[in-house]
Amino acid sequence: MARHDVRFTIPERGLGNADIEFAVYSDGERLGLLKISKGAVVWRHANKKLGRVMDWGAFDRLMQEEGRRERSA
Repeated sequence: MARHDVRFTIPERGLGNADIEFAVYSDGERLGLLKISKGAVVWRHANKKLGRVMDWGAFDRLMQEEGRRERSA
């Protein structure tokens, strides 16, 4: 099973207009970059210059249809 590592940076400005970026690694190699903003989620694969954008409503529908239930704590 792959070992995943997620790293993030928070900009030094008001979060209201700034994206938060999560660098995602799989077995030590960069898998991609996840950007979170007020309006959308963006996933950019490590080998791509441009990412894939999804608004929050579409993300919710995708997770309801494709996501698996998390385990209870």
